[in-house]
Amino acid sequence: MSSVLAENSAPISAHARDIRLTTLPNGLLVLTERMSHLRSVAMGVWIDCGSRDESLATNGISHFIEHMVFKGTTTRSAQQFAREVDAIGGNLDAFTGKETICFNIKVLDENVPAALDLLTDLVLHPTFSAEDIAKEQGVILEEIKMDEDNPDYLVHELFTQNFWKGDALGRPILGTSKTVSSFTQQIVLDEYARRFTPPNMVFSAAGNIDHDAFVAQVEAAFNSLSASSGERIAKHNAPQAFPHITLKNKKSLEQVQFCLAVPSLPVAHPDRFGVHLLNSILGGGMSSRLFQSIREERGLAYSIYSEMNPFRDTGSLAVYAGCAISNTQEVLKLTLAEFSRLKHEPVTEEELTRAKNQSKGNMVLGLESSSSRMSNLARQQMYHGRFFSLDDLTHEIDRITADDIQRLAQQLLQPESLALTLLGNLGPLKITPTDLAC
Repeated sequence: MSSVLAENSAPISAHARDIRLTTLPNGLLVLTERMSHLRSVAMGVWIDCGSRDESLATNGISHFIEHMVFKGTTTRSAQQFAREVDAIGGNLDAFTGKETICFNIKVLDENVPAALDLLTDLVLHPTFSAEDIAKEQGVILEEIKMDEDNPDYLVHELFTQNFWKGDALGRPILGTSKTVSSFTQQIVLDEYARRFTPPNMVFSAAGNIDHDAFVAQVEAAFNSLSASSGERIAKHNAPQAFPHITLKNKKSLEQVQFCLAVPSLPVAHPDRFGVHLLNSILGGGMSSRLFQSIREERGLAYSIYSEMNPFRDTGSLAVYAGCAISNTQEVLKLTLAEFSRLKHEPVTEEELTRAKNQSKGNMVLGLESSSSRMSNLARQQMYHGRFFSLDDLTHEIDRITADDIQRLAQQLLQPESLALTLLGNLGPLKITPTDLAC
């Protein structure tokens, strides 16, 4: 296996990949991968906390801050940012997740200094004016309404809120109308100051870039952040997952949307590769069992798939489908039958080989751009504290056996652990715990 991420600009053993990490005097981690065959550089400031690190009263503040930093800084207006990014042909973006916030920019290698100046100004010098806060509250309230009109989004949110009931992990990333409306300038300033500190940040970059020169630029840009500015956000214990059956009637919908899930493994669990292959075989692609059985053989649904949602201390393995109400119980029955088959019959060598090749192909294809490499570096640092080469990952996937898949299916796909959310014009449809036997 590859070596642990090293500090003080030491190179990291990663075969052909040129990856280096430096810890600045103030504690900020700077991680780069040189890809000399490219003309682009992607860089991102990652905040190692997200919506699950919020209190009930401040639910949505991470996403709100992500929006607000684009409203202007002490030296640039929002319009100036847009003009300067366009002037260097850059792509500036940001997103908020359950456990991270990221601000990133991608440019030609010749424009790295200008891009770094823009990204630094955005992250370190936002003004958070009271006028802009009031305007952005209106924007995000409309975003919440828009998402609530999207049945695919809504069934996911209903499921999550009931699955991680009472825990921040179950709350919406956007927050609620009540919480977003309550944000004041002082709340925004306090929450920004708590999160945007060296112990909670990782700066990653990938592309045609020189590590030492880049580190020197980042150190100069971030010297206003002292080592004593803030503490690392405390991580809470893993939340309890609640088995449940939730039926939400929405008469305006033509389809029934459903989510059927069980608790799964954390993102860094040793068995994560086995669960990844189990998910691939179950519903991870067009050749998967659910897609073939429910869509191709019977024509009962257009959209049917499974996915993993791993977090730092827990996770879920979920099946999502949309179908006519008349087909709902049959689709549910067929899904549970595949759960049962995974538990009681070893997968075939053909299926296992196909899943392994699919996973390895997706990994390689997913690392072909500077943006994907930049994200990969930051996530591996935050979740694993080390770097895994493609050879490491390929080895871990290749050693998974059919017995491993069956063992994990028996461990995870338990009837007493199942959670089901149904959304649509449900009429007289009833689902009981007896219907979820598998």
